[in-house]
Amino acid sequence: MRTDRRRFIAGALALGAAGATPAHAQSGYPNRPVRVIVPFAPGGVTDVTARLISGKIGEQLDKQFYVENIVGGSGNVGMGQAARAAPDGYTMLTAFSSLVINPALFERIPYDPVKDFDPVSLAVTSTTVLVVNPDLQASNVRELVALIRANPGKFSYASAGAGTTSHLAGEQFRLALAPDDAVEEVQRGAGSQFDPDAALAFVEAWESGAFAVAAALRAAAS
Repeated sequence: MRTDRRRFIAGALALGAAGATPAHAQSGYPNRPVRVIVPFAPGGVTDVTARLISGKIGEQLDKQFYVENIVGGSGNVGMGQAARAAPDGYTMLTAFSSLVINPALFERIPYDPVKDFDPVSLAVTSTTVLVVNPDLQASNVRELVALIRANPGKFSYASAGAGTTSHLAGEQFRLALAPDDAVEEVQRGAGSQFDPDAALAFVEAWESGAFAVAAALRAAAS
């Protein structure tokens, strides 16, 4: 692994210590706290993943791996700070899809996803679940579409920010209805989203509707 690039973790921190160079290992790396940058708000999938895994690594190494949320610009602000950090192994980045999606969506970004980072591990994968309010008068996607078309201007969906998977999935859904159909996108930060397990718990607790799962394989019904 090259020593002239910053370390980044695609999805988690599972190999954070193993990603250290031999020079780091010989000097007792890590011998001081390691910062783990999360480029999204607390409570979202990226944040929870980083805290769970960095906590376990810290326990195993008896060293501190602390999470710092640096939000803004659909993850660009935090990822840019990680790219500019000293390449000494003491700044890590927990990155999800925005790391590679944002270069295609923004004219300028403060990092190069290939040149500025060294990948350590792909530890988790995630999917998108379409969940609706339990009071909504719809019990499946077909009824939801009909309800939206019959009431233009009255519906919106939550997104973690421009370029996130929830935003792109929401826009695809909106455009499938009709480009001018009034389904407004509301950005509320990653904490407003659910990971699939949390969404399932929400559905079970509130008898809400999980209408669709965006994944390569069909999800088993609960």
